[in-house]
Amino acid sequence: MASGVATAALVLAAGAVPAHGEPAAEPATPAGQYHQQMVHALAESLGVSDATAARRLDSQARQQTLLESLRSSDVDPRGAYFDGSGRLTVNVTDAGAARQVEAAGLKARTARHTTGELDAVKAALDATAKRELPPGVQGWGVDPVTNKVVVQVRDGSTAADRAFLAKAASYGSAVTVRNAEGNAVPMAGTIYPGSRMDYGNHYCSVGYGARDGSGRQVLVTAGHCVENLPDLYYDGTHFAKGTTGRFHHGRDSVDMGLASVDAGTAIATRVGTWNNGADIAVKGSRRAPVGSDVCKSGATSGWTCGSIKAYDYSVTYTDPGQPATLVTGLGLSDVCDLGGDSGGPWISGDQGQGVTSGGRTDNRCNGVYGQGTSYFQPLDDALRYYGLSLNTA
Repeated sequence: MASGVATAALVLAAGAVPAHGEPAAEPATPAGQYHQQMVHALAESLGVSDATAARRLDSQARQQTLLESLRSSDVDPRGAYFDGSGRLTVNVTDAGAARQVEAAGLKARTARHTTGELDAVKAALDATAKRELPPGVQGWGVDPVTNKVVVQVRDGSTAADRAFLAKAASYGSAVTVRNAEGNAVPMAGTIYPGSRMDYGNHYCSVGYGARDGSGRQVLVTAGHCVENLPDLYYDGTHFAKGTTGRFHHGRDSVDMGLASVDAGTAIATRVGTWNNGADIAVKGSRRAPVGSDVCKSGATSGWTCGSIKAYDYSVTYTDPGQPATLVTGLGLSDVCDLGGDSGGPWISGDQGQGVTSGGRTDNRCNGVYGQGTSYFQPLDDALRYYGLSLNTA
């Protein structure tokens, strides 16, 4: 078997709300043009004098006027916010916009995401929530201070919560998730099939993402990777837990299994190729005929290719320290694989074919077309057996 042994919100930043000046309705006061009661209330909340509060309002009003003068330029005013020092800061994504902001007397900050991009992410999350309301997700919106869509979560225990958070995680650095106390919730984020996943002192490779009949996100993997229903980790962060499998040492087995995927984690619908060209979008799970070209992605041997030789193939596995095990229903190939590749995806064209089960111990993988003898668990069989819908690009 090709497993491996390892040595091993809406939370908006605190800050002043832009204040618009109003004609004085009362005799002159230290607040000047502002209502005295408003200035005094602001001063009380900030712990400053009325005069200091009035100056703060004046400063904000002046800077807002400068921002309005940029509305006909390439600068998006929706990306503006007052920083802790009281300066109006504008998020920009190119040097030209930064020069315009600074020429107007405001502060420019180079940001990773445009306001338009974040608005689109927020709209997509709105659409997800409208399809099925996530009761454990308290709120979400664009925060210009963090330059992200910030999602605030209460518990995230329902299927709708998990689906929403998986959608949020699919946007990577554009989204951050916080709990009810405002603390960031660790997320493995979006994980590409073929990446390494660790459990105990062993590791396998990430397979395909799918949904069960209730819409819950699951990982389709090799059964021997989840034989004891382990916790699974990606880059040191928990992202899934084994839930079921048909592999058992010393018995007649089928090498398929599932793991539940954590809220806030998404399995990408593109297979990683380990720097051998662009990632491959997964469009379906149509079985390729014998003789078809096929490639697999794995944490040890990377991206290797060959052809399919047979289906419904039976293998006797002899795993050191374990009794011999008969595994049936496999695909046979001359693709090269190594220990640690188990569970990783196989793909022909844009159709997912299976996950790595095992291979011969004398395989010598040397580049993309290194030859060997390997076995994979057909994907269509696993989807059908467990009643799953494959996540596709």
